[in-house]
Amino acid sequence: MDASIYLIPLKQAFEKAANEKEAKGMKAYMLNQFDFYGIKTPQRDAIVKAFLKINRIEKYIELEAVVKYMWSQKEREWQYAAIDLLASHFILWRASAINLIEYSLVHKSWWDAVDGIGSDWLPKYFSLFPEKQITITQKWNKSNNMWLQRSSILFQRSYKKNTNTQLLSDYILQHQSSKEFFIQKAIGWALREYSKTNPKWVITFVEQNKLASLSKREALKRIKTQ
Repeated sequence: MDASIYLIPLKQAFEKAANEKEAKGMKAYMLNQFDFYGIKTPQRDAIVKAFLKINRIEKYIELEAVVKYMWSQKEREWQYAAIDLLASHFILWRASAINLIEYSLVHKSWWDAVDGIGSDWLPKYFSLFPEKQITITQKWNKSNNMWLQRSSILFQRSYKKNTNTQLLSDYILQHQSSKEFFIQKAIGWALREYSKTNPKWVITFVEQNKLASLSKREALKRIKTQ
């Protein structure tokens, strides 16, 4: 399969929906790191959904090639669409898909795509291959890449009562002194999400460990409003 040919209908739909004014605003919001077509999320979602409904991929090797091609495109909408495309083909995933996931996390990295991957790919991958969870997330947590670190801290945010609190604690404490905004924010976000399930655990954890003010504030935000 030629990825560029396969994606022609999606490219045409993106170009038709492009809005120069919106594109400038989106680019500025992302600190001028990425170009945009200027397509708002509801419209983009509808375009991608329509494309995927009639353009399915049958082999994992083709799926990987298409996602990498989409990741190479300059307009940010391509990366958002790639997240949707891979997630919609999870039936084709194999254990080696973690290589594609890691590639996407460390290329064109910013919070929008990294957290999209955290929401749409990581829960699916670790549900399919639970034996990979600790090995992979430990490696990410100990890496020098901020976005892999962030992903290791946040990957359980939808786990609720199935959260491995020992893992959550270990990964947070490994980076409790980090000065990086996105790590401090991730710590607070992970704790805030778990506070919806076990607020007492979160309160105790915050009290017993020295966290950045931002992390602590985010962690307790929902508890304070209960």
